[in-house]
Amino acid sequence: MTVTEERVQAVPRAKEARVTDEHGRRIRIGELFWRYTLLLLVLALTVGPFLWQLSTSLKGPTEDIFSSPPSFLPEHPTLHNYQRVADTIPVWDYALNSLKVASASVVTNCVGSALAGYALARLRYRGRRIATLVFILAMLVPVEGIIIAQFTTMRELGLNNTLIGVVLPGSVGAMNVLLMRNAFLNLPYEIEEAAYVDGADVWQRFLRIALPSVKGTVAVVAIFAFMGAWDDFLWPLIVLSDPSRFTLTIGLNYLHGTFANDERLVAAGTVIAVAPLIALFACLQRYFFRGVGEGAVKG
Repeated sequence: MTVTEERVQAVPRAKEARVTDEHGRRIRIGELFWRYTLLLLVLALTVGPFLWQLSTSLKGPTEDIFSSPPSFLPEHPTLHNYQRVADTIPVWDYALNSLKVASASVVTNCVGSALAGYALARLRYRGRRIATLVFILAMLVPVEGIIIAQFTTMRELGLNNTLIGVVLPGSVGAMNVLLMRNAFLNLPYEIEEAAYVDGADVWQRFLRIALPSVKGTVAVVAIFAFMGAWDDFLWPLIVLSDPSRFTLTIGLNYLHGTFANDERLVAAGTVIAVAPLIALFACLQRYFFRGVGEGAVKG
């Protein structure tokens, strides 16, 4: 066999060896096919309904949204449905209320969860294990089981029908505290010991060493807090009675109740509600995936 023939045979082998996983192990073509097929199926199930709502919101009144076979792309895209949503309900006022609630929830959860997580992970005091167990047990209690007690507490505090009353029960989530705790546990303790020897107190170690090292987990907490406050429907519906203080989820409920037959109007309202979540995740996705790994090793 000549040198040229050996080179020709070596080319397809080199191309075939490029299909490897993150550990450098070779992946068979059949296995790779099923992997991508499964990923495309999950993508269709998760993203497909939103894309269909987006398509429906852009269709004009003359287009049949129930045609068979269904038409995915609108023939004459229009933004008139979004204008109709704004004319039907004060959607931007509701969105502003939701933004206030979600922003306050992000601040309180990031600050409170970071402080509580650091105390559970780094500080030494009597009852630390019991405090951790309390946060774990708090995750097991369904919201519906304590919502009457929450409503009674808000009424006694005079916070009924206020946005503060909407924010306060979810100001620090148990899941977020445990995420921050796990992230702080994964940090090398020797770094803080060196800072302690240099004279740094607990606040300096927390603010200058520990907290900057878990920015990814803080981003995860921020996303979870924003999504939870923005999508919450049951608690704002119970605690709020003044329509001027309604959040977006409650306001859009009027579209479902009064204009249930107008699918274009409901779809436009749905897109308005989901768009801020997509924008937030697009801005923080780099920190989100890094933060998942920060707190996923130790429990």
